[in-house]
Amino acid sequence: MDSLWISLFVFTSLSGASCEEDLSGKVFVFRTEPSEAYVILKPLPQEPLQNFTVCLRSYTDLTRPYGLFSYATQSQDNEILIFKAKPGEYRTYVGGEYLSFKVPENRFDWEHICFGWESATGIAEFWMNGRPWPRKGLKKGYTVGAKAFILLGQEQYHYGGTYDSYNSFSGELTDVYMWNFLLSPHKIRSAYQDLQLPQCALGWKNLQYEIKGDVAVKGRLRLQA
Repeated sequence: MDSLWISLFVFTSLSGASCEEDLSGKVFVFRTEPSEAYVILKPLPQEPLQNFTVCLRSYTDLTRPYGLFSYATQSQDNEILIFKAKPGEYRTYVGGEYLSFKVPENRFDWEHICFGWESATGIAEFWMNGRPWPRKGLKKGYTVGAKAFILLGQEQYHYGGTYDSYNSFSGELTDVYMWNFLLSPHKIRSAYQDLQLPQCALGWKNLQYEIKGDVAVKGRLRLQA
């Protein structure tokens, strides 16, 4: 495992007990709307990031804004954020600045997305359901801060702090991964197809988690094409 990372742990169950689990074929179900629930991922990368890729898969009927993946530091609440602003638009943040990506309105279907970024060029990549969107740029030369507070299902307004339930996620979330490098196109397609992936510090198949609020772990319902 790359020396820039320490192991990422997520604590499981409403009681906060810690364990490692293979969540293959399972989902987090955020059951209420709006919701104050979220899932914490920790402990944290102790070194800054020059590159990263985050992938996840979600299923919801929400039409209002919601946060999916939030990585906040003490100096920047939107250090890394994946946010669905409305049907047909994702916003991806690095260092408090964001890019918008227009996407099809695929209601009542799973959406698999990957967001990758590299500091040297400022290039940001966005993929949805195994397809790349035109690359864009932001925060060239920026360094993503370390000692972050990472969670699923909310947009953090402060480091480990307040949230707005209006921007909460309700629905199903699965296949969450994060790498400290820019994933190749071939491997991003592998993530979409749920195939073998490079080793990472945060992976769905060796995950530990802490649930806060009304979130259940259930088997995934496979939708027919």
